[in-house]
Amino acid sequence: MDLATILGIISGLGLVFYTIARGGNLDIFIHIPSMMIVFGGTLAALLVNFPMGEVISVMKVVRKAFSSEKGKGIEVVKKFVELSKKARREGLLSLDRELKKIDDDFMRNGLEMVVDGMEPETIRNVMETELTYLIERHKKGQQIFNSCGAYAPAFGMIGTLIGLIAMLKRLEDPSAIGEGMAVALITTFYGALAANLIFLPIAGKLKNRSDDEVILKEMIIEGVLSIQYGEHPRTLYKKLLNFLPPKSRLEELVE
Repeated sequence: MDLATILGIISGLGLVFYTIARGGNLDIFIHIPSMMIVFGGTLAALLVNFPMGEVISVMKVVRKAFSSEKGKGIEVVKKFVELSKKARREGLLSLDRELKKIDDDFMRNGLEMVVDGMEPETIRNVMETELTYLIERHKKGQQIFNSCGAYAPAFGMIGTLIGLIAMLKRLEDPSAIGEGMAVALITTFYGALAANLIFLPIAGKLKNRSDDEVILKEMIIEGVLSIQYGEHPRTLYKKLLNFLPPKSRLEELVE
């Protein structure tokens, strides 16, 4: 669980509503029709822009913004060193018994090709092709949330225009102008808040998660090919550590 995402959203909402409550006008900021215009309009625009399946599957994507895979890179390095030692002692075919113990599908598929005796260039091409389309799938999720970040303020402005038009029809009652203006601006508030605290930050977090996963996959490709080439475990270890940030690197792994 990535606490930063949750903490950021909660603290942001908390600061906004604390400031509102200090002014003693919290009730006026709760307006269901304005919420429907902003969030309903944003959803409607998404359905126009993206296929239904992609919009429905966005919840699977958003989980990445609230999850953390801290330490996975180190675990992958450990696993490759272990497999490298085994392959050098017992041969590449001995890795066949280890495949079922590997949870990562990308890593397991790569090692299966090694065990099957495929050429290194073929293995690299297959794995890099899979990585390319993984990146494209990740971009879809980012695009959806970036689009939400654009649509929400736009529908907030549309709601404000609707409110202003309705208010202008009642100009004969000056006492209603202030309240009407306040209600009209609430949709702009909802749209700006949703875009800048939820939609755009989540799109950014998904981009960061995608970048981290791409680096991990590139490390796996190098690890798979290093095992096939029969590189020494220490050489493999030092090569794979280059993919990790310095603070995550192990002090000593290969004896």
